[in-house]
Amino acid sequence: MAKALMAALLAGATLSAPHIVGAQERAPASVEQFYKGRTVNLFVANQGGGRYDLNARLVARHLGRFIPGDPNVVVQNLAGGGGLVMANRMYNTADRDGATLAVLQPGAAQTAIQGVPTAKFDPTKFNWLGSVSSFGDDADLLIVSPRHKAQSAADLRAGVSATLGSGTPGSTNLTFALIGRDVLGLDLRIVRGYNSAPFVPMEAGEIDGQVVLMSSIKSTHPDLWRSQAFKALVQFGRSTRHPELPDTPTARELVTDPENMPLLEFAELAFFMSLPVIAPPGVPPDRLAALQQAFVAMTGDADFRREAEAMHVDLSPISGAQVLALIRKAAATPGKIIARYNEIVPPGE
Repeated sequence: MAKALMAALLAGATLSAPHIVGAQERAPASVEQFYKGRTVNLFVANQGGGRYDLNARLVARHLGRFIPGDPNVVVQNLAGGGGLVMANRMYNTADRDGATLAVLQPGAAQTAIQGVPTAKFDPTKFNWLGSVSSFGDDADLLIVSPRHKAQSAADLRAGVSATLGSGTPGSTNLTFALIGRDVLGLDLRIVRGYNSAPFVPMEAGEIDGQVVLMSSIKSTHPDLWRSQAFKALVQFGRSTRHPELPDTPTARELVTDPENMPLLEFAELAFFMSLPVIAPPGVPPDRLAALQQAFVAMTGDADFRREAEAMHVDLSPISGAQVLALIRKAAATPGKIIARYNEIVPPGE
């Protein structure tokens, strides 16, 4: 009887041993083990060469050095819907293992708060790594060619008209052209459909101007910036005038109806999280923490900063927690302000 009992115990031990080993083998990989030898995909919702694409490639060249395991980071372009195609994919179908990231257009995040039906995501539930820029040294400028009759924003309120080229729905150059027209009372005619900043049509006289980022002019048309071959009439995205443009008023200075101020603040909020990087919801907490720490470390790195400055990127980084706070502030905007904003920039615009 004792021999039979001993045999049964030994058999049980023999059967249970592989189960214990198997559990050990299935233990989650450490962050370093997961990322070692892996490729991280960094999506960007623009074609090559634009501001977001250039920023994505800058981040891709440096971020992997600060992630445990030193993964390779590769940029993939996924254009469409002013960033909504990518945002929807990141929220609903992207892998949630920490190897899929994206540079998100801030305007796309706001479309969900606007109530755009095709925005199938909640921006407060993205995992925000941080933003390279909080617009500390940038401005979104309404510019016209030097030969245009308007010398100031006041001229555009006094009978002088300007035709601006703008992009696709969701693009900041369209949004702020509409705001310039309908909130600031500027006499603007808007031509839509340009895939990138329309400098060539502007130089050819097909349009009078555009709304464009200061950093974009500096990085993609440095000669134009150095020669000041344009007139800047309004600065969007700033509470004070940029030191390099002391004679150009901010949009907030031009607001005449106090009820329009919170609307303008909602519209401009995206600038203060200007170049954000996200991960989808559901990333394992240890990997997410490593990614957020890596982003912060990258933005403080001397080599990264040197290259960013050479590219004229506005380097005023904020953390993922700070970006999330801005998103939550936008989400708390009163409904009547959102409704008015939707009248000016209709959902889908």
